[in-house]
Amino acid sequence: MTRSAVRSALRRLSLRWRVAAAFGLGLALVMSVLGVATWNLTTGYMLDQREQSTTRQSEVNVGLVDKALAEHSDNLDELLTGLASGPDSSILLSRPNGWLTSGRQIEPGAVPSSLVESARKGVAARQRFIADGIPVLAVATPVGGGDSIYVELYPLLELDRTFRYLSFLLITGTVVAALFGVALGAWATKRALRPLAALRGAASRVARGDLTTRLPHQNDPDLAPLATSFNTTTEQLEQRVRRDKRFAADVSHELRSPLTTMINVTEVMVRRQDAMPETARKALGLLSSELHRFQRMVVDLLEISRADQDETEDSAELVDLDALVRNIIDSRKAITVRIETDPETPIVSADRRRIDRVVTNLLDNADRYGEGAIAVTVRRNGDRARIEVDDAGSGVPPALRERIFERFARGLHAGRRDRETGSGLGLAIVADHVHRHGGTVWVEDRPGGGARFVVELPEATT
Repeated sequence: MTRSAVRSALRRLSLRWRVAAAFGLGLALVMSVLGVATWNLTTGYMLDQREQSTTRQSEVNVGLVDKALAEHSDNLDELLTGLASGPDSSILLSRPNGWLTSGRQIEPGAVPSSLVESARKGVAARQRFIADGIPVLAVATPVGGGDSIYVELYPLLELDRTFRYLSFLLITGTVVAALFGVALGAWATKRALRPLAALRGAASRVARGDLTTRLPHQNDPDLAPLATSFNTTTEQLEQRVRRDKRFAADVSHELRSPLTTMINVTEVMVRRQDAMPETARKALGLLSSELHRFQRMVVDLLEISRADQDETEDSAELVDLDALVRNIIDSRKAITVRIETDPETPIVSADRRRIDRVVTNLLDNADRYGEGAIAVTVRRNGDRARIEVDDAGSGVPPALRERIFERFARGLHAGRRDRETGSGLGLAIVADHVHRHGGTVWVEDRPGGGARFVVELPEATT
């Protein structure tokens, strides 16, 4: 794996697991260094002790063999057999007329030639190698005035098993330390990031509109400034939003009276427009269109202001959605909409006025931008009540399906300025009222073309 691939994989991990991985790698590195140092020191010491003991034993044995050769003893075979220290040890004696062996039998050719050549030159030497599958330490020493070579092979089976056990312990310890480091890093990071998790949750609640959210006081000197700064920011934001709400409400109320007067005067002039010149009639039509659009905007602003100021209002009642939808459609004599409902229509606990406004605004939106509503469906969806409003338009592009629920957003019709153009607040009011009831609203494609606006509300529990 390349370095860039490793970096890319690490970036995909969360901060918590990156820190945990760093803990694990750090402990693994420390334990690896300690393991290598322990291995080198321990194996070096044990090998040195073994070599010293074999050297002393070999010197004693060489002295006995040398004495026997000097006396031209005939019992060399018995002497070599007695010198063998165990069943796995081997003794070889090179004589001018051949090799004598004792103990575990091995071929003289298995002894490294470099070891034998060093002894022939009169220099005692030792070497570790594998003889017939058994690790041994071989000591070669010239004897008998240099015409013979004494070779003894000391088995290292116990030492080899000790080395294997030690390596297993060191490797296992390194792996366990790395896993412990990951667990320790995850635990420590979780505790360290707990204040950030609280900050994230508070920020999410603020983003959802709960401007009363505050972080608790922190005693930690590193976290106290963060909590204070967040609380100050949200408090100022709450005050500013409240000022804006009051301003919008005050302006809307102040505009309502003069606007009503202007509309009444305009209606009087419209009834007498036959006596006006053509140019004046066109100007009057434009003025009437803009006044009616302005009136709808003021009414919508008043609705939003009222909703913002009535946050604690509780006027919930049991509402039969089928009856509510049918009453709304029956009051709109100019349209023909197909109504589809379940045999047992869902009942919700809600503010009837707000739900009435939700359905009305969705039908108005279909009339203005979707070439008219063609069907309204009321049914159950699990434990939730579902209202679907289908229109005959061209649908809503995916890029605009969230923006159209924002205030003063009119999607693809932002450039229109005629009498039927909305204020851009209708769907924002729908979203606000639905969210206040713990529901959700979205738009999707209608099978066969057009848009389908969907509202889901918690069904009332009996």
